[in-house]
Amino acid sequence: MSKLYLVPTPIGNLDDMTLRAIKVLKEVDLILAEDTRTSGKLLKHFDINTNMQSHHMHNEHKTVNALIEKLKSGTTIALISDAGTPAISDPGFLLTRACIENNINVECLPGATAFVPALVNSGLPNDRFVFEGFLPVKKGRQTRLKLLAEETRTMIFYESPHKLIKTLTNFCEYFGEDRPVSVSRELTKLFEETISGTATEVLEHYANKPPKGEIVIVVAGKK
Repeated sequence: MSKLYLVPTPIGNLDDMTLRAIKVLKEVDLILAEDTRTSGKLLKHFDINTNMQSHHMHNEHKTVNALIEKLKSGTTIALISDAGTPAISDPGFLLTRACIENNINVECLPGATAFVPALVNSGLPNDRFVFEGFLPVKKGRQTRLKLLAEETRTMIFYESPHKLIKTLTNFCEYFGEDRPVSVSRELTKLFEETISGTATEVLEHYANKPPKGEIVIVVAGKK
């Protein structure tokens, strides 16, 4: 039977690749990769020789219909992103939705995703939380921050290094300078670190030490 597999890949440490993920990637007919150059290194490391095709945010709208036809014809496809779980702030949602609409089986393997270890590392309440991904860059940013200022659940954000200071400054302004914040950087990699404190304290830390690498911000909800 045709099937779409969503296969998580390591967010840094290659040892986090699961045996099942390797097996699936070797057995499918086609791998869809966000960046074939990045994924090519991963596949080579694990001796995976399956055909690969580019599938990213700039072409996924155009390729969904053709991929659905491939799946209907009996092709088995695995979707991977550059790092982590597909469809979590990465391509994957559109194709998954189309598969469900066309009664094509979809199976997501468990595996690496950045926000879970960041949430656990933070020490903030994790029984109820909301994943916000990336905040709007310009349009809608202020409106979103005003809404989230009233959120009582722990909030999780992704951010790029060059926008971290701006985002932490926004948190001080909209959530309050004393709001507990945790920033995890370079998770699973050699220079992994988690800095926790009030919004002001964490902002001061990174103002004096410009960050590098992939970043996850965890913010306590409103009391």
